[in-house]
Amino acid sequence: MTRIRCWQVDAFTNRPFGGNPAAVCWLEHEAEAAWMQTVAAEMNLSETAFVRKLDEGYELRWFTPTLEVDLCGHATLASAHALWQAGIIPAGQIRFHTRSGVLTCVRNGDWIELDFPATQAVAAEEPTILSTALGAQPMLVAQSKFDYVAIYDSPALVRAMEPDFRALGTIPVRGVMVTAVSDDPNYDFIARFFAPASGIDEDPVTGSAYCALLPYWSERLGKRELRAYQASKRGGELRLRLNGDRVVLGGQAVTIWQGEMV
Repeated sequence: MTRIRCWQVDAFTNRPFGGNPAAVCWLEHEAEAAWMQTVAAEMNLSETAFVRKLDEGYELRWFTPTLEVDLCGHATLASAHALWQAGIIPAGQIRFHTRSGVLTCVRNGDWIELDFPATQAVAAEEPTILSTALGAQPMLVAQSKFDYVAIYDSPALVRAMEPDFRALGTIPVRGVMVTAVSDDPNYDFIARFFAPASGIDEDPVTGSAYCALLPYWSERLGKRELRAYQASKRGGELRLRLNGDRVVLGGQAVTIWQGEMV
């Protein structure tokens, strides 16, 4: 009987039951996408990651409960944390081969740093339903490779927002980010991420969203290194660094459970 080692990890947090939970599954052999999708639906978390050894590095794939995605930050962080902690992958740099190219992970003290491609957001025409669905008119709308970005001048408005998820789900993108400069001196900006079209009403902490948010706020604030807070109910924090056309995402993680899938 085949047994598959699994973990649930809270990513972009240093405390249990904060940040964004992801499941991580270690595969000894290649698996069919349909089976991985079924497992992700059973896990019913915003992302389930599947990792297996290649001749050079490791394959990493990410699934929401309804579809496979091209880029996911928190499940990458969760995978590195779980597999280092379990001793499956030796200490040192990890090279994950993904649908978004090779992504590397390294330790920096208690933090893990992910090297991701920047996905610059450019000014875009606002979808007709966006402001109504969000309940507030943004001062600027931009679009990245995957998402819309709605920029506001009030962090309190971003925190209090209660979107119409059904309406947001009709917009044909992976998700919608809302963001504002932070009124907390510990952070430079805050954000939230809504992705009902991808099967997730609100994602607690969305690492890949900062591939678009960091270039915008770096230019706006005149800084290459920033700290961000994702203002979901669970909350999460990120240390960010812009490096040319790459984004370094720093986060912490906590293992919640580990076991085997039969």
